[in-house]
Amino acid sequence: MNPVLTALLHAANKQRDDSLIVTDPAELFRLLDLDPALLAAAQTASGLFSLRVPRSYVARMRKRDPNDPLLRQVLPIADETIPTPGFTSDPVGDCQALVAPGVLHKYQGRVLLMTTGACGIHCRYCFRRDFPYAQSVVGTPQRRVALDYLANQPDVSEVILSGGDPLSLSNRRLAVLLEELAAVPHLRRLRIHSRQPIVMPERIDSALLELLNTSRFKVVMVVHVNHPQEIDKTVRASLARLAAADVCLFNQAVLLRAVNDSVDTLVELSEALFSAGVIPYYLHLLDRVRGTAHFEVSEDRARQLMEELRRSLPGYLVPRLVREQPGKPAKIPIL
Repeated sequence: MNPVLTALLHAANKQRDDSLIVTDPAELFRLLDLDPALLAAAQTASGLFSLRVPRSYVARMRKRDPNDPLLRQVLPIADETIPTPGFTSDPVGDCQALVAPGVLHKYQGRVLLMTTGACGIHCRYCFRRDFPYAQSVVGTPQRRVALDYLANQPDVSEVILSGGDPLSLSNRRLAVLLEELAAVPHLRRLRIHSRQPIVMPERIDSALLELLNTSRFKVVMVVHVNHPQEIDKTVRASLARLAAADVCLFNQAVLLRAVNDSVDTLVELSEALFSAGVIPYYLHLLDRVRGTAHFEVSEDRARQLMEELRRSLPGYLVPRLVREQPGKPAKIPIL
């Protein structure tokens, strides 16, 4: 294709995509009719970690309610600017686990690829909000190094695509990456960690489904839902399309103060996930990244919630309560 035409098409696609995303706190306040007195703090906090939220996700929020559980996950607030002891820039040891550009090898038998720093939504509790993506993603120049590393790890049977969000990549770029990974004979499973089916369900298009369905890998997708209000009919449709393409669906949630730290909410979340074809797999204690102390739920409270969940749900609907700690050989179960 003519390079000028390619550049014009890229610019047009970017403009179209940007029109679907809210990045200015003032616009978010206008859309939800929020108290203007909170805007200055939101603008200050978004200077530390930018606001990014799809309009379709905003549409699921209640207007004039700063405590809406979906809004709370994305709204920059003054608490983020307060330093808190014990909250760091790399709470789970990602940087120390980098074995090659964009390659994290923490656990036996599986390797994680940082495919991109781009994400459809900026969750305020994101444990990678400070991750050095510019130097640490599997871009085109570095991908050969990553593939060579995988080829020399015969005990690795699963590759995990993460980021950012791997579904922020185009279908064309994903197809190239999957073809290269498929050439590594000892890889059997492909796991994709993505919030896109939830916050941008239109991303699950026919081309992506064909790509996943025709892959030689057994494909597992771990989505990220924290509150049942996130699952509307468009999300259920996107999940149904993935299931029809023989993708195994699991959910990981984060236990967040004033978002989902009640047994009623967690029960409703597990029921909603299962009715949408998703297994509630993990419930994470907060990763203690700087700027997120206001989200933390104590371990004692988490244990209490799990006891109540076990009384309220069949075992297969009770997620595993875990914490990730740097240098450990697996997620740490909180029993």
